[in-house]
Amino acid sequence: MKTLALCLMLVLAAPSLAEADEPTIVRMPAEFEPQDAVWMIWPQAEHVAGLSNTAAVVEIVEAIAPTTPVKLAVANSELETVARNAIPAELLMAGRVTIHQLPSAQFWTRDMGPNYVETADGALAIADFKFNGWGYGNPTDADVRLDEAFDREVARLEKLPIVTTELISEGGDRESNGRGTLLVVEAVELGRNPGMSKSELEAEFQRVLGVRKVIWLGPGLREDDHSFLGPITLQSGEPAYTAITTNGHVDEFARFVSPRKVLLAEVPPEDRSDPIGAENHRRLEENYARLKAASDQDGQPLDIVRVPLPRPTVTTMRPGDPVYDFLATLDYPPKAPFPTGQLIKVIAAASYLNFLITDEVVVAPKYGERDQQVQEILQATFPDRKIVMLDMLAINFGGGGIHCITMPEPRMNEAESP
Repeated sequence: MKTLALCLMLVLAAPSLAEADEPTIVRMPAEFEPQDAVWMIWPQAEHVAGLSNTAAVVEIVEAIAPTTPVKLAVANSELETVARNAIPAELLMAGRVTIHQLPSAQFWTRDMGPNYVETADGALAIADFKFNGWGYGNPTDADVRLDEAFDREVARLEKLPIVTTELISEGGDRESNGRGTLLVVEAVELGRNPGMSKSELEAEFQRVLGVRKVIWLGPGLREDDHSFLGPITLQSGEPAYTAITTNGHVDEFARFVSPRKVLLAEVPPEDRSDPIGAENHRRLEENYARLKAASDQDGQPLDIVRVPLPRPTVTTMRPGDPVYDFLATLDYPPKAPFPTGQLIKVIAAASYLNFLITDEVVVAPKYGERDQQVQEILQATFPDRKIVMLDMLAINFGGGGIHCITMPEPRMNEAESP
């Protein structure tokens, strides 16, 4: 705690680049555009006994670093030593992985990391959104404030200007096509910013991200609902808790893969009798209807490709598992108190759509029986990229996936023009 408090004091005491005149933002580059690097944060803890976040991070690094450099943030010198011992030496020696000591409490780089935007003069800036721990915390909490400042630390390191906003928003709920269209989820953005209307949010997205068109999607996946809403019912009839989830981030079910093409999750027919599958089917078909009725910034229709969801993945957690211990602190509905001290079922935030796109490699999760089908869809979508599928359940049982713990840094001299 002393280390956390000291890091926080240093972050808050540092001068802010946002005090200078802020640049005009013209757009938010898409993930499928050229990249200079991918940012990641080294994990400080596991989610559940027997599944290693560290091993998962190393696998992702090994998959992408040979072709796209990785900028790895570590919270302190002890973690830097751990990371240097775990990352293959050849990647460090060749400069394919560089390590930077930057304070943070969490490792969800997508959500509180550097959100890169393009300025009117063709340079990069960082859009600095507020953060409240995905709705579980308070912006004044010490660890939340530390994570909220992470993107500003990156901006200082890279000497980039900052565009500030009072909006609370996470990168996992913003999908950009690079041309001015943004996908977001109503429940997430309105829930993080109570009292603001869609039009007010759109105006701020336009200022901060250069957005010309916002497409508002309905609820996300059932297993991504906020954990404090109480357990959900499995096909067996047993209750299961969601894994400290976001209440519906878009990167779990809808992704831009080109300026007009969207991959959208789908529940296979054989899963629709399951209570979770039935609810996901209802939600996803509503979102399919919204996307079919929508258009891009130029009024052109979207090309929608469906991708199956994996079957629900559940594990048992017990006191001492970090996710269990956090879930035990939440306030639940009176009719569904948390069974403190007892074993609980927890459902993973598992989705094939939570993949990372880099210049030459797409890293996607694997879950079993539908992996080959999804790999074929991804290969057809990205014919010039290698598809690498990894077991990411360690990350999924913390409430996110591959996309959630990575953030690309665009290469502006080769980025697509709006």
